[in-house]
Amino acid sequence: MSDFESMARPIVLVMALAVLGFTPSARAQSAPAQPIVKPGPCDGPEFRQFDFWVGSWDVFTPDGQLAGTNTIERILGGCVISENWSGSKGTDGRSFNVYSTADSKWHQTWVDSEGTLLELAGTFADGRMVLEGDSPATTGNPVRNRITWEKLPDGRVRQHWQVSPTGEEKWTDAFVGFYTPRTKPAAAKGLKR
Repeated sequence: MSDFESMARPIVLVMALAVLGFTPSARAQSAPAQPIVKPGPCDGPEFRQFDFWVGSWDVFTPDGQLAGTNTIERILGGCVISENWSGSKGTDGRSFNVYSTADSKWHQTWVDSEGTLLELAGTFADGRMVLEGDSPATTGNPVRNRITWEKLPDGRVRQHWQVSPTGEEKWTDAFVGFYTPRTKPAAAKGLKR
């Protein structure tokens, strides 16, 4: 083998590999490194139990009247569900909802433009989120609040708020609302829900 042939052979081999896409630089470019994703502190399934409430909603009473609009979103790295309520009669409210691993319960803190503070806790079971908590009544006697949210088969969410004198099981409705995805103007009145 001549000196020319011994020098040409590696060059031909490198050129053949380059044509076939086997150069070291081509291999490195074709297989990008996959980033390592560490699980976040709120990635478990229990933190997603209330996700059916997340969205932009028009909220209607059972007789079809617009009660208000509500925007529910995940914030703070997905650890908190934030509620932004705007009532049709002028009352605005906000709530923060979080799952606590300390007691395996959901907690909600609600405040509004009328000075209301409501603190609830509870669990998700059988497709329903049920949160309860006591609050003082206007007469000074404590009242037990129970609010249930459930996703309906048609994609709406039903919220049922009941109150009872503390220590009694005599529940009365404080509010029933049907959350409808906000895809049309909010002024649709008289529409039976």
